[in-house]
Amino acid sequence: MVVFGGTGDLAMRKLLPALYYLHRDGHLHEGTRIYALARAQHSAESYRKFAKRHVSQYVARSDFEQSSWESFAARMDYLSLDVSQRVEFPKLTKLLKKDSERVRVFYLATLPSLFAPTVKHLASVGLADEYARVVLEKPLGESLLTANQINDQIGAVFDESRVFRIDHYLGKEAVQNLLALRFGNALFEPLWRNAHIDHVQISVLESVGVENRGDYYDRAGAMRDMVQNHLLQLLCLVAMEAPVHFEPEAVRNEKLKILEALRPITGMDVQDRTVRGQYAAGEHAGERLPAYYFEKRVDHDSNTETFVALKTEIDNWRWAGVPFYLRTGKSMAQRKSEIVIQFKPVPYRLFPRSGDNPENNRLVISLQPDEGIRLSLMAKSPGRGMGLQNVDLDLDFADAFKRRRWDAYERLLLDVIQGDATLFMRRDEIEAAWRWVDPIIAGWQDCYRSPKRYPAGSWGPDAADSLLERQGHAWLDQRS
Repeated sequence: MVVFGGTGDLAMRKLLPALYYLHRDGHLHEGTRIYALARAQHSAESYRKFAKRHVSQYVARSDFEQSSWESFAARMDYLSLDVSQRVEFPKLTKLLKKDSERVRVFYLATLPSLFAPTVKHLASVGLADEYARVVLEKPLGESLLTANQINDQIGAVFDESRVFRIDHYLGKEAVQNLLALRFGNALFEPLWRNAHIDHVQISVLESVGVENRGDYYDRAGAMRDMVQNHLLQLLCLVAMEAPVHFEPEAVRNEKLKILEALRPITGMDVQDRTVRGQYAAGEHAGERLPAYYFEKRVDHDSNTETFVALKTEIDNWRWAGVPFYLRTGKSMAQRKSEIVIQFKPVPYRLFPRSGDNPENNRLVISLQPDEGIRLSLMAKSPGRGMGLQNVDLDLDFADAFKRRRWDAYERLLLDVIQGDATLFMRRDEIEAAWRWVDPIIAGWQDCYRSPKRYPAGSWGPDAADSLLERQGHAWLDQRS
């Protein structure tokens, strides 16, 4: 496992903690070696001390065992290397040559602008052979054109079967349970269609602002950073047909069909079916929060969106006529990621209502901060008469499964090592997602409208609520 960007935030927060757990729990082959690469000057020993100081912050205290760390650290080595310089790569060849016929995973935890030169340099020193796999972090380009340029450059060196484009949302337990829920239970599959589902909501909300990512985020915005990858991938898993076999190409074929069936949002539809916002100064839990344009490394005249809500539909037999509402935002009232499946009402209301405002049946799949599934049913209220009210069947994964839940990166790294690409994005998926997103971004640019302001610590701009209200719908958090 060769980690480019081995001193960076991703390596310290996610990759090394995930590898530590895989090592501790016996999932790594005994001969596995981990090489961290970066420009910083470290000896192997000083890097191990540096890594321990950071990794111990991101591993549960009860799980950080000195003996496990020492045996894990013994797997690690460090090489100071500037990936932009071809002349430095023979040093890496020398380091790896004794293991020339072992699987080599090159994890590019770097800026996307370094992806192409890195793989080119790997090929030039003979390290991009049939034993090599490459992992690419998002974002993969800023448009269809730039994504294709990167993919062409990667594809000139690595066959598609050896390219793993990672989206950590697909490694979450609750996301994979979505597939189990749909295709492993006779209860839901007959109802999972337009005859019974009224609409679907997919929300990925963060309570923090851009923090220290201002320079990147101000170029990307919420659409490129979240919608083009995370939200569209979640939509695919909600809407896809059952694959013939649960194997990588079959699963990814079905996801691609959904992306290709998404109704385009172009021209005036961009104004009617999308909302873009940017957080202004606000307050949350008694703390004053700054406006986006006062964040570090953000242009004070920035027109970048920190919030996106949109309505789309899938033009196929299963989903025709069902609105899908997608929403993501920074500096929101609450951190949460969830999928809401709102079922249609019964054909005839036989019983009177009771309580404030009983809803129809609803399935809520929570992805973070807590993973679980909640099914809202109608039941008789205690006492006289047949008034109904909502009650929840609630499955909390932490309660149901007493074992420690794997982090998404643990699962995904192990999949790369084992060569399982099921939870990774194929090139044609990336292209289809950009083909759908690009006209929306172009529509925003053509109309030159500033994003709608919303107070930091709120649920976003009012226009996002109106987007649903026009159809008689409401975001789940706006009902409670």
